[in-house]
Amino acid sequence: MSSDEGRRERGKQLKRERISAAARELFDEFGYARVTTQQVADRADVAVGTVFRYAATKAELLLMVRNEEVRQAVRRGLEAARAVPDAAEAVRAALSPLFDTAAQRAADAAVYQRELMFGDPDDPHRADGLSVVAELEDGIARILTGGQASAAARSAARAIFACAHIVLVRPRGEEGFDTTDLPTQIAQIVAGYRAGAGETAVDPTAK
Repeated sequence: MSSDEGRRERGKQLKRERISAAARELFDEFGYARVTTQQVADRADVAVGTVFRYAATKAELLLMVRNEEVRQAVRRGLEAARAVPDAAEAVRAALSPLFDTAAQRAADAAVYQRELMFGDPDDPHRADGLSVVAELEDGIARILTGGQASAAARSAARAIFACAHIVLVRPRGEEGFDTTDLPTQIAQIVAGYRAGAGETAVDPTAK
């Protein structure tokens, strides 16, 4: 890469960081629904057209700025789950930081989840967000097997995330999310996995 190309790449990265920071600040201050792309451009001190080079829509901006914090929540949860011997409780521990993070901005989290599931299939930010979902599902599958994820465990993990997703797209205003039924749903899926796969869950803390 030439020095000119290197400078251009650094310039692009700096603009992306400014746009991302501006969008994050505005979403935190006013909520996704009340923010416009023009406000993001003004806060980042760039033209609106420049914003659209990094995120084609406001929804894509939301994915861009929230993916990393969701990724970190998923990783905290999976790490915490390693210390929980019961599989169903370990899955709940894995999901807990995700819900804690989402509850800070429940309405925005609902939009984020909907965009993950139904957004533009060509959006790279959506692809990045779906990679986080895949990481979570793989981690849950490994909790169920205590090691290498099997096809049956991956199927059960997808079912568990589907239940969590339904909760996350239905915020209750300032009250956050109704997770009342989620522990029972997780326990039922784990029990069904064990019965259907003929596998015994292994203590995830075992060496």
